[in-house]
Amino acid sequence: MLDSYFTIRSDGESEIEIKKSRFICSLKRVSSEDEAKEFIAQKKKEHWKASHNCSAFVIGEKSAIQRSSDDGEPSGTAGIPMLEVLKKQELINVATVVTRYFGGTKLGAGGLIRAYSQAVSHALSSIGLVQGKLQQEIRLTIRYQNLGNVQNFMENHPYTLKDTIYGEHVDVICLVDETTSEQFMAEIVELLSGQVTFEEGECSYHELPIEKKEPTL
Repeated sequence: MLDSYFTIRSDGESEIEIKKSRFICSLKRVSSEDEAKEFIAQKKKEHWKASHNCSAFVIGEKSAIQRSSDDGEPSGTAGIPMLEVLKKQELINVATVVTRYFGGTKLGAGGLIRAYSQAVSHALSSIGLVQGKLQQEIRLTIRYQNLGNVQNFMENHPYTLKDTIYGEHVDVICLVDETTSEQFMAEIVELLSGQVTFEEGECSYHELPIEKKEPTL
Protein backbone atom coordinates (compact mmCIF):
# COMPACT_ATOMS: atom_id res chain seq x y z
CA MET A 1 0.00 0.00 0.00
CA LEU A 2 1.09 3.56 -0.69
CA ASP A 3 1.97 5.76 2.27
CA SER A 4 0.14 8.58 0.52
CA TYR A 5 -1.44 9.59 -2.78
CA PHE A 6 -2.92 12.62 -4.52
CA THR A 7 -6.28 12.81 -6.28
CA ILE A 8 -9.12 15.25 -6.93
CA ARG A 9 -11.26 16.44 -4.03
CA SER A 10 -14.52 15.54 -5.81
CA ASP A 11 -16.08 15.02 -9.21
CA GLY A 12 -16.84 18.20 -11.10
CA GLU A 13 -16.30 20.35 -14.16
CA SER A 14 -15.27 23.80 -15.27
CA GLU A 15 -15.31 25.73 -18.54
CA ILE A 16 -12.97 28.12 -20.30
CA GLU A 17 -13.30 29.92 -23.64
CA ILE A 18 -10.42 30.37 -26.06
CA LYS A 19 -10.97 32.23 -29.34
CA LYS A 20 -14.71 31.52 -29.15
CA SER A 21 -14.21 27.76 -28.68
CA ARG A 22 -15.70 26.38 -25.47
CA PHE A 23 -13.59 23.87 -23.55
CA ILE A 24 -15.55 22.03 -20.85
CA CYS A 25 -13.38 19.87 -18.60
CA SER A 26 -15.11 17.13 -16.61
CA LEU A 27 -13.23 15.25 -13.89
CA LYS A 28 -14.19 12.06 -12.09
CA ARG A 29 -12.62 9.80 -9.50
CA VAL A 30 -12.44 6.25 -10.88
CA SER A 31 -11.07 2.97 -9.58
CA SER A 32 -10.91 0.88 -12.77
CA GLU A 33 -10.42 1.23 -16.51
CA ASP A 34 -14.00 0.09 -17.11
CA GLU A 35 -15.29 2.85 -14.84
CA ALA A 36 -13.17 5.41 -16.70
CA LYS A 37 -14.43 4.21 -20.09
CA GLU A 38 -18.02 4.35 -18.84
CA PHE A 39 -17.50 7.96 -17.73
CA ILE A 40 -16.01 8.90 -21.11
CA ALA A 41 -18.90 7.25 -22.95
CA GLN A 42 -21.37 9.10 -20.74
CA LYS A 43 -19.77 12.47 -21.55
CA LYS A 44 -19.74 11.69 -25.27
CA LYS A 45 -23.43 10.91 -25.09
CA GLU A 46 -24.15 14.04 -23.08
CA HIS A 47 -22.17 16.25 -25.49
CA TRP A 48 -22.94 14.45 -28.73
CA LYS A 49 -23.17 17.76 -30.63
CA ALA A 50 -19.65 18.79 -29.57
CA SER A 51 -16.76 18.94 -32.04
CA HIS A 52 -14.57 16.71 -29.85
CA ASN A 53 -14.65 14.84 -26.52
CA CYS A 54 -10.99 14.22 -25.76
CA SER A 55 -10.02 12.14 -22.75
CA ALA A 56 -7.30 10.89 -20.46
CA PHE A 57 -7.09 8.84 -17.28
CA VAL A 58 -4.57 7.53 -14.77
CA ILE A 59 -5.40 4.54 -12.56
CA GLY A 60 -3.54 2.45 -10.02
CA GLU A 61 -1.16 2.94 -7.10
CA LYS A 62 1.82 3.35 -9.42
CA SER A 63 -0.19 4.92 -12.27
CA ALA A 64 -0.02 1.54 -14.00
CA ILE A 65 -2.92 2.30 -16.35
CA GLN A 66 -2.61 5.43 -18.50
CA ARG A 67 -4.75 6.11 -21.53
CA SER A 68 -5.55 9.14 -23.68
CA SER A 69 -7.56 9.98 -26.79
CA ASP A 70 -7.47 12.96 -29.18
CA ASP A 71 -10.99 12.12 -30.46
CA GLY A 72 -10.38 13.59 -33.89
CA GLU A 73 -8.07 16.46 -32.95
CA PRO A 74 -4.60 16.35 -34.61
CA SER A 75 -2.51 13.57 -33.10
CA GLY A 76 -0.83 14.50 -29.84
CA THR A 77 -2.59 17.86 -29.39
CA ALA A 78 -5.27 16.92 -26.85
CA GLY A 79 -5.24 13.58 -25.03
CA ILE A 80 -1.52 13.43 -24.27
CA PRO A 81 -1.32 17.06 -23.01
CA MET A 82 -4.31 16.34 -20.77
CA LEU A 83 -2.63 13.18 -19.47
CA GLU A 84 0.59 15.09 -18.80
CA VAL A 85 -1.24 17.56 -16.54
CA LEU A 86 -2.58 14.67 -14.43
CA LYS A 87 0.87 13.04 -14.29
CA LYS A 88 2.71 16.25 -13.35
CA GLN A 89 0.35 16.62 -10.39
CA GLU A 90 1.05 12.96 -9.53
CA LEU A 91 -2.69 12.22 -9.45
CA ILE A 92 -4.10 8.71 -9.44
CA ASN A 93 -7.55 7.25 -10.07
CA VAL A 94 -8.74 10.24 -12.10
CA ALA A 95 -10.45 10.41 -15.49
CA THR A 96 -10.94 13.62 -17.43
CA VAL A 97 -12.89 14.54 -20.56
CA VAL A 98 -12.44 17.89 -22.28
CA THR A 99 -15.38 18.69 -24.51
CA ARG A 100 -14.73 21.23 -27.26
CA TYR A 101 -17.41 23.21 -29.03
CA PHE A 102 -15.59 24.74 -31.99
CA GLY A 103 -15.94 28.51 -32.22
CA GLY A 104 -14.81 28.97 -35.81
CA THR A 105 -11.14 29.90 -35.25
CA LYS A 106 -8.42 27.30 -35.69
CA LEU A 107 -5.84 27.27 -32.91
CA GLY A 108 -3.00 25.36 -34.55
CA ALA A 109 -1.13 22.48 -32.92
CA GLY A 110 0.57 24.61 -30.27
CA GLY A 111 -2.66 26.44 -29.47
CA LEU A 112 -4.56 23.17 -29.07
CA ILE A 113 -1.94 21.72 -26.72
CA ARG A 114 -2.10 24.86 -24.56
CA ALA A 115 -5.90 24.96 -24.64
CA TYR A 116 -6.46 21.35 -23.58
CA SER A 117 -3.75 21.56 -20.92
CA GLN A 118 -5.22 24.80 -19.60
CA ALA A 119 -8.72 23.34 -19.49
CA VAL A 120 -7.57 20.48 -17.25
CA SER A 121 -5.38 22.71 -15.07
CA HIS A 122 -8.25 25.16 -14.58
CA ALA A 123 -10.63 22.36 -13.57
CA LEU A 124 -8.13 20.91 -11.09
CA SER A 125 -7.65 24.33 -9.55
CA SER A 126 -11.42 24.92 -9.35
CA ILE A 127 -12.28 21.53 -7.85
CA GLY A 128 -9.22 21.17 -5.63
CA LEU A 129 -6.94 18.30 -4.68
CA VAL A 130 -6.59 16.07 -1.65
CA GLN A 131 -3.75 14.05 -0.23
CA GLY A 132 -4.70 10.66 1.11
CA LYS A 133 -2.43 9.44 3.89
CA LEU A 134 -2.25 5.96 5.34
CA GLN A 135 -2.98 6.63 8.99
CA GLN A 136 -3.50 4.59 12.11
CA GLU A 137 -6.27 5.31 14.56
CA ILE A 138 -4.95 5.49 18.13
CA ARG A 139 -7.25 5.89 21.12
CA LEU A 140 -5.80 7.64 24.16
CA THR A 141 -7.52 7.10 27.51
CA ILE A 142 -6.55 9.93 29.84
CA ARG A 143 -7.66 11.83 32.92
CA TYR A 144 -9.79 14.93 32.54
CA GLN A 145 -7.07 17.16 33.95
CA ASN A 146 -4.76 16.10 31.10
CA LEU A 147 -7.18 16.89 28.28
CA GLY A 148 -5.99 20.47 27.80
CA ASN A 149 -2.39 19.35 27.44
CA VAL A 150 -3.33 16.76 24.83
CA GLN A 151 -5.49 19.20 22.85
CA ASN A 152 -2.71 21.79 22.83
CA PHE A 153 -0.19 19.14 21.78
CA MET A 154 -2.40 18.00 18.89
CA GLU A 155 -2.87 21.57 17.63
CA ASN A 156 0.88 22.10 17.47
CA HIS A 157 1.98 18.81 15.94
CA PRO A 158 1.32 17.09 12.58
CA TYR A 159 -1.33 14.73 13.96
CA THR A 160 -5.12 14.77 13.62
CA LEU A 161 -7.60 14.79 16.51
CA LYS A 162 -10.55 12.84 15.14
CA ASP A 163 -12.90 12.71 18.15
CA THR A 164 -13.15 13.15 21.92
CA ILE A 165 -15.40 10.87 23.99
CA TYR A 166 -16.30 11.82 27.54
CA GLY A 167 -17.04 9.21 30.19
CA GLU A 168 -15.45 8.16 33.45
CA HIS A 169 -12.20 9.04 31.69
CA VAL A 170 -11.60 10.88 28.42
CA ASP A 171 -10.97 8.94 25.22
CA VAL A 172 -9.16 10.99 22.58
CA ILE A 173 -9.22 9.45 19.09
CA CYS A 174 -6.16 10.44 17.06
CA LEU A 175 -5.07 9.78 13.47
CA VAL A 176 -1.35 9.32 13.00
CA ASP A 177 0.74 8.47 9.95
CA GLU A 178 1.54 4.78 10.20
CA THR A 179 5.27 5.47 10.02
CA THR A 180 5.17 7.81 13.04
CA SER A 181 2.79 5.93 15.38
CA GLU A 182 5.54 4.76 17.75
CA GLN A 183 7.02 8.26 17.91
CA PHE A 184 3.56 9.70 18.62
CA MET A 185 2.93 7.35 21.52
CA ALA A 186 6.37 8.04 22.98
CA GLU A 187 5.69 11.78 22.84
CA ILE A 188 2.31 11.37 24.57
CA VAL A 189 3.85 9.20 27.32
CA GLU A 190 6.45 11.91 27.94
CA LEU A 191 3.83 14.69 27.82
CA LEU A 192 1.57 13.02 30.38
CA SER A 193 4.29 11.38 32.49
CA GLY A 194 2.91 7.97 31.61
CA GLN A 195 -0.68 8.73 32.70
CA VAL A 196 -2.23 7.32 29.52
CA THR A 197 -3.26 4.03 27.97
CA PHE A 198 -3.31 3.32 24.24
CA GLU A 199 -5.50 1.25 21.97
CA GLU A 200 -4.40 0.91 18.36
CA GLY A 201 -7.09 0.76 15.71
CA GLU A 202 -7.03 -0.04 11.99
CA CYS A 203 -4.88 1.60 9.36
CA SER A 204 -6.83 3.31 6.59
CA TYR A 205 -6.53 6.22 4.18
CA HIS A 206 -7.70 9.63 5.36
CA GLU A 207 -7.90 12.49 2.89
CA LEU A 208 -7.04 16.10 3.65
CA PRO A 209 -7.43 19.06 1.27
CA ILE A 210 -4.24 20.65 0.01
CA GLU A 211 -4.09 24.33 -0.91
CA LYS A 212 -1.89 23.94 -3.96
CA LYS A 213 0.33 21.18 -5.25
CA GLU A 214 3.27 22.30 -7.34
CA PRO A 215 3.92 20.01 -10.32
CA THR A 216 7.03 17.84 -10.23
CA LEU A 217 9.61 19.10 -12.72
